[in-house]
Amino acid sequence: MTVVRALARPLLSTIFVIQGVNSVRNPEPLVPKAQPVTDRLVPLVKKVAPPQVSDRIPETTVNLVRLNGAVQVLGGLALATGKGRRLGASLLAASLVPSTVAGHPFWQETDKQVKGVQRIQFLKNMSLLGGLLLAAVDTEGQPGLVWRASHGAKAAKRETKRGAKLAKRETKQLARETKQLARSAKREARLATHRAKAELPFS
Repeated sequence: MTVVRALARPLLSTIFVIQGVNSVRNPEPLVPKAQPVTDRLVPLVKKVAPPQVSDRIPETTVNLVRLNGAVQVLGGLALATGKGRRLGASLLAASLVPSTVAGHPFWQETDKQVKGVQRIQFLKNMSLLGGLLLAAVDTEGQPGLVWRASHGAKAAKRETKRGAKLAKRETKQLARETKQLARSAKREARLATHRAKAELPFS
């Protein structure tokens, strides 16, 4: 891990850990803003998710706020410590979207000053989302799983083609050698026939 990554990850994750702890401990103040989003989002998720997952989704907005806070705490700690950092960044990115829509719907504001403040907060969260997405795909200079799979498939394809060409070349070489042996055997047979005729007494 480079020094930049060692500093950047805790800096990026701190706000999520703090907000997540507050959401778990005291979710009630966040419920009024979260309610419109959860009322729309939860039914959609339950329709798409398998029964094993949909049955475990909390019904009340308070518990959903707590769940989102717990995800932020776990994701923030994973990103900050570097253990499961990419998964942690992905969880934070997923939790940030509904939090941003619920917390900063600037398009609903009529007061220009309030709308401007909410827009800034919304864009700030979008900037955080961009940083989280970069962290989610950061492999620290090492090939990622997708690259490895793609590279492995291409390498296997190249090896298969190389093996097929080599087998074809060897088959042709074997055919030539077999043909030469057949010619040599035929020539030897003719010579043997001539010798046998030469050794026969004249009648």
